[in-house]
Amino acid sequence: MQAAALISQVQAMTVLGITLLIGLGALGTAIGFGILGGRLIEGCARQPELAAMLQVKMFLVAGFVDMVTMIGIGLGFWFIFANPFVAPILKLIHG
Repeated sequence: MQAAALISQVQAMTVLGITLLIGLGALGTAIGFGILGGRLIEGCARQPELAAMLQVKMFLVAGFVDMVTMIGIGLGFWFIFANPFVAPILKLIHG
């Protein structure tokens, strides 16, 4: 019973960490998109002839900003489905 309690505690802390990882990643992405969109509008208002070029660059940077969140989600799924912290506990139990 001790092992089950330890595994459940490890899984609970892992889920808490994943929640923070994905939540803060999404918050950072939202802030990044807000700044990026504001700067695009500001740049287009100052020099309308560069709007097409600025929009292309904005979408490129938007992809990079989204990439950070996608990496966080990938790490979260890895820790949920293949938690490396549970393996040593299982190894101890099964000898």
